[in-house]
Amino acid sequence: MFMHNKKLMYTVRVAEPNPALATLMLEQFGGPQGELAAAMRYFTQGLADEDVGRRDLLMDIATEELSHLEIIGSIVAMLNRGAKGKLAEAAEEEADLYASMTSGGESHTMSILYGGGTALINSAGVPWTAAYIDSIGDPACDLRSNIAAESRAKIVYERLINVTDDAGIKDALTFLMTREVAHQKSFEKALYAIPANFPPGKLPGHPDFADKYYNMSQGDGDASGSWNEGEQWEVVDDREAQAAVDGGAGDASVKLAASDKKTVQAFAARTRSDPSANPITGADLGAGPGAGRTTPMEAPA
Repeated sequence: MFMHNKKLMYTVRVAEPNPALATLMLEQFGGPQGELAAAMRYFTQGLADEDVGRRDLLMDIATEELSHLEIIGSIVAMLNRGAKGKLAEAAEEEADLYASMTSGGESHTMSILYGGGTALINSAGVPWTAAYIDSIGDPACDLRSNIAAESRAKIVYERLINVTDDAGIKDALTFLMTREVAHQKSFEKALYAIPANFPPGKLPGHPDFADKYYNMSQGDGDASGSWNEGEQWEVVDDREAQAAVDGGAGDASVKLAASDKKTVQAFAARTRSDPSANPITGADLGAGPGAGRTTPMEAPA
């Protein structure tokens, strides 16, 4: 059960309308790192979590994210308020109205399509989608994903803070950014409270490959660190040793029934290319400057 308190979780003070800034703020309203995505991610995880403590944590943070959605949505609404009225009432001449809608940005799209409302889109106008929710149903996986999501959201808030000089907006965004930090700490505690949280899932990794580091990108710029050297790692530099690491032939095969094998062989024979052919193609016939080397047409007899 949810109950709405008419007081915002944090006070929103906007100095003056700014439709272009409102469009940027939509990134945290209907964007992939935004508050709605976070709320739905944690809410759906909480519904399915079998651990009472984690379920409570996820539901608490999911509900708080909805309150953050209300804050960022209120910022968007206040930034659009002047242009919204002018557009609805045609209070200016056409040129002035268009100028107030765009303000140097793409906010005219939001004004025309959504009337300056807090639309569930990101700053580029892309509608919100449940595809932003990347939960997989394993707590060790989902908590790591949540930690990353909070980290990304913090960076987006930093960028939004940097593009405005409105002190009231900066203040509210700083609160929202800081709550991302707090949530990340909670999720990290919940992750490491699971005694065996790595690797995720139940099945162990294969011991022959769990400690190998394959140096696949070689040349200038090769670097070493704790991620690929030391007692924990067996570094494989040799190119031959990087192929067919299972000891097999390194090819692909499948056992086919005799009838299937015959059909596949017939298909291969029918579609086989003739390596001795050099046909005149459409590219040859229409070749112009920049086409590179083409097959010349034979001179008429």
